[in-house]
Amino acid sequence: MSAAELCRPALRLLLVDDHAIVREGLIRVLDPVANNWSLTEAVTGHRALELLREAEFDLALVDLSMPGMNGLELVRRIKTEFPGVHVLVLSMHAEEQYALRAFKSGADGYVTKDAAATELLRAVRRVAAGRAYVTEALAESVVQQLNGMARAPGHAHLTDRELDVLQRIAAGARVVDIADALHLSVKTVSTHKTRIQEKLQVSGTAELVRYALENHIDAPSPHP
Repeated sequence: MSAAELCRPALRLLLVDDHAIVREGLIRVLDPVANNWSLTEAVTGHRALELLREAEFDLALVDLSMPGMNGLELVRRIKTEFPGVHVLVLSMHAEEQYALRAFKSGADGYVTKDAAATELLRAVRRVAAGRAYVTEALAESVVQQLNGMARAPGHAHLTDRELDVLQRIAAGARVVDIADALHLSVKTVSTHKTRIQEKLQVSGTAELVRYALENHIDAPSPHP
C-alpha cells in the first residue's frame, strides 16, 4: 500500500445544507478527525454538483429544504450523474411522506436533523457501506401507510414540484418570485398553484398557507 493510500481518509463526505449553523453542528457531530473521514461543505445543490464533478466522494448528506434546487431534485441529479455516490437525506421532517419522496428520488437513507449523534454516525456508516437506513419509528409509519393502515394526508398526492411550490407559497413568495427561483414561467407556476388548490380542496392563497401551517409543511430558505 502506498503512502498516499495510507493517508487517504476512510470516507469522503459531502455535506449539502444552506444553513451555516446547521452545518457547524453537523460537523461537530460527525467529527472528521476522530472518524478519519474528510468532510466538504456545499451551500447549494448547484455547488454540490460542481464539487462532485471536481472530486470523488463516497457519500452525500443532503438537506431537503434548500433555495433554488431543492433536496429531492439534487438527490435525483446525484443518482443520475454519479451513481456510485451514496446519498443520506438529512431533514427536519419526521413525517413518512417526506421519507417516501426521498427514497423514490433515489436516496439510500433518511434521518431527521434532531437525531442523536450516535444515530447520525450509524446512519452515515450504514449508507456508506451500501445499505439502506431509516429509523425504526419512521419505517413503521411508512409501512402502515403503504399497507393502507394509515390515511395519507392531502399533500401526499402532490408531485414533488407542486410540494415545492406550496412550500414557497407558505413562505410568502409571490408567483413571480417562485417562477424566478425555479426557472419556470409565471404561467407554469400559476398552473401548479391551481392544481395544488384542487388536490387539497382549498381556495386561495390564504387557505394554502393555513394548510401548510397546520400540516407542518416548512418552506425552503428564502435567500437565493
